[in-house]
Amino acid sequence: MTAGHATPTEPAPPVVEVLSATKTFADGTKALAPVDLSIRDGEFLTLIGPSGCGKSTLLKLVANLIEPTDGRLVWWRGGFDQVGEAGKKLAFVFQDATLMPWSRIEANVRLPLDLAGVPKSVSAPKVADALKRVGLDGFGDRYPRQLSGGMRMRVSIARALVTDPNLLLMDEPFGALDEFTRNKLDADLLALWWERKLTSVFVTHSIYEAVFLSTRVAVMAARPGRIFKVMEIDEPMPRDESFRESARFADLCRQLSAWLADASLPQRSSAMDPDA
Repeated sequence: MTAGHATPTEPAPPVVEVLSATKTFADGTKALAPVDLSIRDGEFLTLIGPSGCGKSTLLKLVANLIEPTDGRLVWWRGGFDQVGEAGKKLAFVFQDATLMPWSRIEANVRLPLDLAGVPKSVSAPKVADALKRVGLDGFGDRYPRQLSGGMRMRVSIARALVTDPNLLLMDEPFGALDEFTRNKLDADLLALWWERKLTSVFVTHSIYEAVFLSTRVAVMAARPGRIFKVMEIDEPMPRDESFRESARFADLCRQLSAWLADASLPQRSSAMDPDA
């Protein structure tokens, strides 16, 4: 190295590495063929593909909710036992808000901290901050039944954010919402991701949502599920409505739609599975 020159900054190691991971369920269903995927630090990665392609299964492997049949996963270059340490926290947002109907919003958001034994004197400001970040400041004393579907999903996101995660996993959280609410939550989520410097993995069936949110989109094909193609979306962040209305957005959506159509073809889907 020439004297006086700074050492180039090395890229951060992957947050999660999926190494030839497969999943076959007890009934014999081959959910995932060998999948190799590196989740980069700070990226917004979206998984998209036809129904039954294993998107949610792959996400659950990353969350360590299920184990691979073969292959392995590495979190922050180590085992899952280190997840939860400073700088290595993970949170999961499910398809449904899964709130406790008998508890107020404040208590729902505080639940992960209660389970971790965090005293209320410490958790109270964290809960208030999480609710403020998702636009629900002042709603802590309400019950889930008093909120709209979109607001309940905001509560679910606040509950994930209250633990200060570094990796946020989201399994089609906005799929049941109307388009207007969904677009608003997408924009808010992207702003949160940018502000908090999160690493995010998001599952959706929506091409438009995938293009708007992502720095990278992995298209999966089914029977058994595998990574078919990966699209890099190198567009400025954070994004707003002007991006949705741009020619570049339309071009990316068309390309992703074509890839998704190819991934859904029977000959494509069965090419790696001789038993299909």
